[in-house]
Amino acid sequence: MSAKSAVLITGCSSGIGESTARAFLAAGHPVYATARRPETLGALEKAGARVLALDVTDERSMASAVAEVEAEHGAVGVLVNNAGYGEYGPVEEVALERVRRQFETNVFGAVRMAQLVLPGMRREGGGSIVNIGSMGGRFTFPAGGFYHASKYALESLTDALRFETAPFGVRVSLIEPGLIRTGFGGTAAGTLASDPGRATGPYAALNKAADKAMTEGYANRTMTAGPEAVATAVLKAATSARPRHRYVITPAARALIHLRRLGGSRVFDALLRRQFATS
Repeated sequence: MSAKSAVLITGCSSGIGESTARAFLAAGHPVYATARRPETLGALEKAGARVLALDVTDERSMASAVAEVEAEHGAVGVLVNNAGYGEYGPVEEVALERVRRQFETNVFGAVRMAQLVLPGMRREGGGSIVNIGSMGGRFTFPAGGFYHASKYALESLTDALRFETAPFGVRVSLIEPGLIRTGFGGTAAGTLASDPGRATGPYAALNKAADKAMTEGYANRTMTAGPEAVATAVLKAATSARPRHRYVITPAARALIHLRRLGGSRVFDALLRRQFATS
């Protein structure tokens, strides 16, 4: 990838998106940092990024952002699909409206962004798409089924996209972070048991256990990493001539992925019964 290739990143208001934008800026790339509320991007603008409003659930917003980059650079050189969030709760209790919103952001938004930038990348004879997935695309924690489902979907779509676009010189990689110390953990933890609709009822104990497991996990410094670790992997994936298909972030994430793969569902369920004990 040329140092002059334009980099478009979704979800830059904090955490992984902000750190990734700073990593590309430090490496000398023109960076378009985006968020639903561009007023949250002031620090990145001061650091040299161009800031744009971009809502990955709004077609006009996505198309406008891509068109602006293409008007100035001919094509998006690197797309980093980072925008996303976690919808938590037992499968029975989560309203389908919230499930649809989860997939609109985590899956359909990333897919549409790829569709919008690919014609330009093909014209230029290359480019890079880096999708921010999760270790949660390889296994599932209870009370997180819909979030995990969205990341499983992104896994398979990334695999298809990587093969389909390779003949055009487009490289596609997936980043699979474990627990990363960002606002994501703080937002997700503590939301289940405190929800009045979930504090009682058949899943009340599970919701409380899931909150506890999430809070303790993000507080454990040996199991987590800062967003800079993810940004480093994204930069490597985007700038390598032969990037890896997947980049797993944190040793704990690698251990859990291998345990699920090698131990099977029975072993993994046994681990979950201890971690999400409801009595």
